[in-house]
Amino acid sequence: MKLNTTYISRVFILLCLAAHYACSVGKYIPEDETLFTGAEIKVDSEEEKRALKPVEQELGTLLKPTANSTVLGMRLGLYYHYKAQKEKPGFLNKWLNKKFGEEPVYMSDVNPDRIEELMLNRLDNRGFFYSQVSSEMDSTKKYASLKYTAQLPKPYTLQQWQIDKDSLPIYDEIDLAMSNTKLKAGERFDLELLKYERERIDTHLKSRGYYNFNPDFLIFEADTNRYDNRKFDLFLRLKKGTPQKSIIPYTIDSIAVYPNYSIEQDTLSSPSEVTEENGIYFIQDEEFFKPKRLEPYILFEKGQKYNSETARLTSNRLSALGSYKFVNIRFNETDTTNTNDTGSLNADIFLSPLTKRSIRTELQAVTKSNGFAGPGIAVTYNNRNVFNGGETLSLTGNFAYETQLSGGDNAGLSSIAGGLKADLLLPRLVPFSPSRFNYAVPKTKISLGGDILMRSKLYTLTSFNGSFGYTWNANKFVYHELNPISITYVNLTDTTAEFEEILDNNAFLRSSFEQQFIAGLNYTFTYNELVDQNKDRPIYVSTSLDVAGNTLSLLNGGKSTAFGLEYAQYAKADIDFRYYLKWGKESALISRLYAGWGIPYGNSSTLPFVKQFFSGGPYSVRAFPIRGLGPGTFSSAEDSTSSYFDQSGNLRLEANIEYRFPIWSYLKGAFFIDAGNVWLTNEVEIDETESEETIAFNQQLTTEGKFGSDWMRELGVGVGFGLRVDIQSFVIRFDFASPLQVPYNPEGERLRTPFFDGGSGNLIFNFAIGYPF
Repeated sequence: MKLNTTYISRVFILLCLAAHYACSVGKYIPEDETLFTGAEIKVDSEEEKRALKPVEQELGTLLKPTANSTVLGMRLGLYYHYKAQKEKPGFLNKWLNKKFGEEPVYMSDVNPDRIEELMLNRLDNRGFFYSQVSSEMDSTKKYASLKYTAQLPKPYTLQQWQIDKDSLPIYDEIDLAMSNTKLKAGERFDLELLKYERERIDTHLKSRGYYNFNPDFLIFEADTNRYDNRKFDLFLRLKKGTPQKSIIPYTIDSIAVYPNYSIEQDTLSSPSEVTEENGIYFIQDEEFFKPKRLEPYILFEKGQKYNSETARLTSNRLSALGSYKFVNIRFNETDTTNTNDTGSLNADIFLSPLTKRSIRTELQAVTKSNGFAGPGIAVTYNNRNVFNGGETLSLTGNFAYETQLSGGDNAGLSSIAGGLKADLLLPRLVPFSPSRFNYAVPKTKISLGGDILMRSKLYTLTSFNGSFGYTWNANKFVYHELNPISITYVNLTDTTAEFEEILDNNAFLRSSFEQQFIAGLNYTFTYNELVDQNKDRPIYVSTSLDVAGNTLSLLNGGKSTAFGLEYAQYAKADIDFRYYLKWGKESALISRLYAGWGIPYGNSSTLPFVKQFFSGGPYSVRAFPIRGLGPGTFSSAEDSTSSYFDQSGNLRLEANIEYRFPIWSYLKGAFFIDAGNVWLTNEVEIDETESEETIAFNQQLTTEGKFGSDWMRELGVGVGFGLRVDIQSFVIRFDFASPLQVPYNPEGERLRTPFFDGGSGNLIFNFAIGYPF
């Protein structure tokens, strides 16, 4: 049946009018009040409009209070508030008011005279002296708005600046600081810039020993009497009456460190052991922290001038050791009546340790989108400062059991996993000499571990791994991790006839299990602006490089085995880019791009199984099960035996967009779109002596799984929504997703309507801890 569009549009207009009338607030406004509907500002000036834009935005921030919000012309928040004030508002009106309600803003709450005064003050601060600001009210019986007009004369601009100095040595330092000033001839007078300059000079002086200096001791004086064309000269000097102790530099006379200080102590008891290391005294009843290990983290020395930045970095470095809960550095003047040209300070460093030993137990209940579920447990033992040099030893044991809950041929399949891992973290570079990294403490990490995975009816997989490497922060945003030694040994045993048949039919899979020994190096670079909470548009970039087998090949003269084991050779790299657009308190739009590529060579025709890429699951394309995509358009879903196996490749591309928003208190919501897949870039080796069935399978895997020009049509695409419980950065996540494009369906049948088409596969539930990205 064809509907008349004119009729539909009329119905729509009537519905909108009905909704507007139903939510009209005019009847609730008290007789003696007028609802404030907002304010605007108009700026008139001879200056260019573009140059005035920041000034106009700044004046706009003074337009307070803000009128009640509107949606399609309706003041819903105010409407819910009024409805909740009824004698019997009902549960729904109470809830709507609590969630969305807004207190009314009346004209009686607005003070135009005060706002005009603030605007004039702000314009004076920006160089527009003798401006004029007026306001005009536009009102009816129930509603009123304000329009402010600011008339700006030509601003005062800087002609020249100079330091009004005398023979005091501090003026030489001020002169040096002003060599990098932002004050430039021709620039408009700006009070905020002058405040910034005072703070900058103060920072410079405190880095040159002026311990008692304060930015309030500096004054800028403007002189407009020399010119008649709205120009001024600027003079910088010290205020009269600046204390003598504030204009002399201080040197550090002594340094004392208390490595085992208790904040509950009112006074310091007489220590039984005092050790001197490079001019620093370490005071402790018994050796809690070795002085020779602690001394390199203290960046200032006896006889040096006081430097506030050095003191701050020292505090950061001592906190980063991981052994201390509190770090307190106190500087005390040795002679408060000093009238000399220099002063002296005693530096006391009080270090309060964390609890040395701790045990943490985690009970886990795991459910996966491939139908597996089961309990797990992990126990971690930590020993901080284990060798009295800031070292942290962590021992972690884990055990998990999973079983296939779905029916069919796979029912009853289960897996048992267990592992033990030891990590030793040393707050220095080993075996190199102690390094004075100024920003943060570089760390050496040594790891050893072993895991076992027993999958019923299939195989047992045992692995051992070890690594030796370094981590360090170059600055606030940049993080490096380098592991020059990374070794993994994987042993596949107890394979069943059923699993051997899978391997026989899949040359790619068999090849990925054959190389049991992996030895190489890996490096990760991360740039993370999320650590700065004030950034509205932070980015996150992480890239890694993993290279294996080259050193072994060199040492073994090109032989394909080492220690009697065939070793893998490959190069693998990936990049993860994220862009966050944040607004309001908790709303954000996040976009993410991921790309990874591994190239086998030498001994290897495929990447080892543990190094391959996969797609799908709660941290990937959420509309498909874990490892349920690829390679390419290939799918083994029709074969219940082989579909149990993970699908993977050596190339992965992925993109995600997610909109996050608050719902109520700790409950957050999200809408998302995910797209991605994995592919093969090398053809699967085909053995002509194999059975026709095996040859056909491998040819199919090559044809459907190889990356090509049609890769966009081979993306798995899904949409969905999620609920998250976010309690102080601990996030429990529930995501519901449905496929939009299914790559392994026949050409022409890949697109489908999410949440409606696809039968039992139209909804995938993901439960996870933490955000996906």
